[in-house]
Amino acid sequence: MQWQTSLPLIAILRGITPDEAQLHVDALLEEGFDAIEIPLNSPDWQTSISQVVRTSGSRALIGAGTVLKPEQVDTLAEMGSRLVVTPNTNPAVIRRAVEKGMTVCAGCATATEAFIALEAGAQSLKIFPSSAFGTDYVKALKAVLPADVPVFAVGGVTPENLSQWLNAGCAGAGLGSDLYRAGQAVSRTREKARAFVSAYREAVK
Repeated sequence: MQWQTSLPLIAILRGITPDEAQLHVDALLEEGFDAIEIPLNSPDWQTSISQVVRTSGSRALIGAGTVLKPEQVDTLAEMGSRLVVTPNTNPAVIRRAVEKGMTVCAGCATATEAFIALEAGAQSLKIFPSSAFGTDYVKALKAVLPADVPVFAVGGVTPENLSQWLNAGCAGAGLGSDLYRAGQAVSRTREKARAFVSAYREAVK
C-alpha cells in the first residue's frame, strides 16, 4: 500500500469555520502540505469541506476526520471528499469509504483493532493517541503489521519529536493542536506548518 501524497503529514483543522477554512488551507498548501482533514465536530463542517474540496481538491487529498457513521461517508463522497479519517475502528465506516473509492486512515490502538481495520479495507492506520503509547509501543505493533501498511502517529506529535515517530516505523503523522488551534491566525498556521515540513525533511534526508 502506498500513501497518496508527497508529504505524509495530515493537517487536522479541528474547530475551523467556513470563513477561515480556505485561508488556512491555502497557507498549508503553500508550505508543502497536501493532505488535510476537517473533523466533523467542527462548526458547519459541510460548508467548509465542500468549499475546500471545490477549490483545492485537485491539489491535495482533502477530507474529514472524526468520521463515525457510514451515512457521513455518503455525504462526504457526494461532496467529492477523498479522505476519511476515523478516531476508532468501525468496519462499516471503513468498508463504505472504500466502496466510494476514498482513502481511509483508520484509528486504532491495538493489533486486534489494526487487523480489523485492514480486513475492512483501510489503506492506512493511525495510532491514537500516540503520546499515550509511546514509540516503543509503535515499534512493537509495527513488527506484526504488514510492512507495506502506512502507519501514522496522531496525538502529541511536534516538530521536535517527529523524527522519533518516523524512526519507530511511522510513515508520517496526523497533526492536530500542535499545528492548528481553533481561532489562531493564518500566519501562525503558516509558521507551524513550515516547522513541521522542515522537521520532516530533516528527518528523512
